[in-house]
Amino acid sequence: MVPYSLLDLSPIPEGFEASDAVRNTLDLARNAETWGYKRYWLAEHHNSPGIASAATSVLIGHVAGGTKTIRVGAGGIMLPNHAPLVIAEQFGTLATLYPGRIDLGLGRAPGTDMNTARALRRGMEGADRFPSDVVELITYLDDPDPEAKVRAIPGSGTKVPVWILGSSLYGAQLAAHLGLPYAFASHFAPAALEDASEIYRQTFRPSVFLDKPHFMLAINLFAAPTDEEGHFIRTSMQLGFARLRTGKPGKLPRPVEDIDAAIDPMVRPMVDEALQITAVGSPESVKSQLAGFIAAHQPDEVILTGHIHDHQARLQSFRIGAEAMQALNGDAGAR
Repeated sequence: MVPYSLLDLSPIPEGFEASDAVRNTLDLARNAETWGYKRYWLAEHHNSPGIASAATSVLIGHVAGGTKTIRVGAGGIMLPNHAPLVIAEQFGTLATLYPGRIDLGLGRAPGTDMNTARALRRGMEGADRFPSDVVELITYLDDPDPEAKVRAIPGSGTKVPVWILGSSLYGAQLAAHLGLPYAFASHFAPAALEDASEIYRQTFRPSVFLDKPHFMLAINLFAAPTDEEGHFIRTSMQLGFARLRTGKPGKLPRPVEDIDAAIDPMVRPMVDEALQITAVGSPESVKSQLAGFIAAHQPDEVILTGHIHDHQARLQSFRIGAEAMQALNGDAGAR
């Protein structure tokens, strides 16, 4: 049985505003809860015209307050942008409001460009402190130390589960060393997927958090009634990713009939390589592709994501994805 979760960047589609994106996020989260998703994660990105999840902890609180049982968390907080104490207080407050439902995934990248990173009043030197910052943050969330001169209030004693996120061997090694769960960003940076998962599993040290590795695989999902519709709704993310990587970020583009004509042929191979961990098409096609990724990488959990312009099509895609995962888990349970 492989649990399935959902990663949402609260995309702002062309023709819409951030208020629409936030409203859609809550609607999707409420539906995801009924479809059996285990977690609903939001990611920190700044100065991105097409993403409304910059104030990630605020949006997590909004989603947690509008749902009942699904775990809600960060996938993730870019720790170099923040003081560990501030994040401990934010997530300690969330855990106090919604006990047993909050996750904290931590990333080492700034989640933005260098000018914006400076505007956040943190420099890239924060990345060099990432391991010690992670340990400091976990300490704030742990049982209170009577000798400690600084405490997170709320936060102390909440023991919010901490995950390490990454797309390289660095995060895999750190998660293994600290005995933490590890989520790999295979949905946009799959190059080191196999090496990172192997290093994490082979070097994992049991801890008070986990007695064995817990590896999460991220998969893009574009599901629809037919293969043709699935490939059509996928073009929004392909086009948006191409624009981002060529220095032209914007709102999530409308889907196009001819993606080959819409993306520079010199850019297209980079887009295809980056987004290769993708399940796309009809319910049967998606189920088959998800089964293939699970068989190849043996994740302990999968997290599905996908930037889709039309909100109803996005709901439909994640509903089909949930049904596919339920069928795969049923098949596994029957064996």
